[in-house]
Amino acid sequence: MLIGCSGGADSLALAAAASFLAAKQQLRVGAIIVDHGLQTGSADVAHTAANQLRGLGLEPVLVRRVAPAGTTEAEARSARYAAFEQALADTGATAVLLGHTLDDQAEQVLLGLARGSGTRSLAGMPAARGPYVRPLLGLRRADTEAICAHEGLDYWVDPTNADTSLLRNRVRHELLPLLEDALGPGLAEALARTATLTRRDADHLEAETAEVAARIELPCPDPSGVLLDLSLLRGLDPALLGRVLRAAVVHCGAPAPGFERVAALEKLVGGGGSAGPIQLDGHAEARRHRAGTHPETVRAVIAITGPGSAPTPGLWQS
Repeated sequence: MLIGCSGGADSLALAAAASFLAAKQQLRVGAIIVDHGLQTGSADVAHTAANQLRGLGLEPVLVRRVAPAGTTEAEARSARYAAFEQALADTGATAVLLGHTLDDQAEQVLLGLARGSGTRSLAGMPAARGPYVRPLLGLRRADTEAICAHEGLDYWVDPTNADTSLLRNRVRHELLPLLEDALGPGLAEALARTATLTRRDADHLEAETAEVAARIELPCPDPSGVLLDLSLLRGLDPALLGRVLRAAVVHCGAPAPGFERVAALEKLVGGGGSAGPIQLDGHAEARRHRAGTHPETVRAVIAITGPGSAPTPGLWQS
């Protein structure tokens, strides 16, 4: 396994724990340090972290300098994960262990709540997804700092973590302490439990959505389009209807629609008013149609067509 290490307390504490297990021959552990080059002295931070990881017995310790497409958190994350993927390929490792803690999870849940983007957003970060594993989601940030102190590890404190112009930092330094003052201690733990419970619900609903979508999707002559049986759509529980419609839009190659666009799609399913088109992001659109070329096969459908779609002439009837 590889430790994804920034040089901060969380990832160094994780490295120390993994080193302990590796010494007992339960794991083979290396590390990958990604230097984004966005801050003065970042190469020195990477060098210091690498020396400490080698001192813990980790091997190999890879340092990768990457060039994000921009300076945003999302762009840095994309470059970082590309480096992780390359490190997995280069070393043959089976997993990258990440040092996210319970505090990170609580912040993620609050950010998801603020976005109002539903169950999956409130589920926070998974303990494992593909090769990425987060073993420290049950520990507080203070715990990882205590581990580093115990092991004599000199961890780096990212100066941007104090910048409250960034939303996540305002949640960390202002909102969470304010809520804990108002609601009492244990809020971060409660938010993390919410993520665990909500993830179970989200996983179940997504599996059911895939099963339902396969049942109500009709053959479509347009490879960039999806046909959904209208009568079956109208029989779905609202908790599934929006998810099926959102998944169909994504299947067409368009971005996932937000709350307002999904509500418009649900209104299209319900009937009455216009039969469309409803314009969606990515040059996609949805219409209510009767589809088929023979009277006995004509069915009422919702037709969702993606970017560059060109429906077959004669197939569609308003």
